[in-house]
Amino acid sequence: MALPFLPYVVVGIVHLVAIAVGADGAVAATKPLLMPALLFALLLALPPAARRSGTALWAGLGILSGWLGDVSLMDAGIGFLIGLGFFLLGHIAYIVLFVRRMRAGRPRWWSAVYAVWFVALLVVLAPHAGALLVPLAVYGLTLAVLGVAGSACSPWIAAGSACFVVSDSLLGLDRFLPGFSMPQVDLAIMVTYIAAQGLIAFGVVRRARSAALVPALG
Repeated sequence: MALPFLPYVVVGIVHLVAIAVGADGAVAATKPLLMPALLFALLLALPPAARRSGTALWAGLGILSGWLGDVSLMDAGIGFLIGLGFFLLGHIAYIVLFVRRMRAGRPRWWSAVYAVWFVALLVVLAPHAGALLVPLAVYGLTLAVLGVAGSACSPWIAAGSACFVVSDSLLGLDRFLPGFSMPQVDLAIMVTYIAAQGLIAFGVVRRARSAALVPALG
C-alpha cells in the first residue's frame, strides 16, 4: 500500500533539500510535481470500487486544489491571494470528505485547541491584516473546522489536519506579522505542508482499504 506513495516522498525530499540549500531552480521545478505525484499515489492505492466513489472525488478535489494553490503561490504578487483561495477550496473538500466518508466517531476532546488557536490567530494577526481581515478570519475558521473534523477520523488524518494548521499558521505569521523571523521558515512551511497532504491521503487509503475488506470477509 505504501509503494505508490514513493514518488511523492522522493519529490518531496528533493524539494525540501532544494529549499534548504537555496537551489531556487530546483524548488520551482519540483513544487508543481508534488500534488500530481500524490494524486497518482491516491488513485493507484485506493481499492477499485473506492476510485469511483465520493472518497476519490473529494480527496482528489482536495489534492487538485492544493496543486492549483502551489502553482499560484509561485507568483509573489496577486498569486498569493489566488493561492489562498484554492487552498480554502481544498480545505472545504477535505472537510466534506472527513465528515461524510472518513469519520470514525465524534471529534476528540483535544480538538478544542483549534478554537483557542483560532482566537489567538485573530488576536495576533488582525491588527496587521488590514483589508484582508475578513478573508483571513474565514480562512482561519475553515482551517479550525478542518482540524476538528480531522480529529474525528483516523490518527493519520488527524495528524495531517494538525500539520495543515501548523503550516498555514507559519505562512500567516510570515506574511502578516511585522518583525516575525524564523530560520528556514519556508522549509518549515513546506515540511508541514507535504506531511499534511501525504498523511491525509495515506489515511484515506487505509480507511478505504479497511472498508473494502469488511464485505470481503463477510
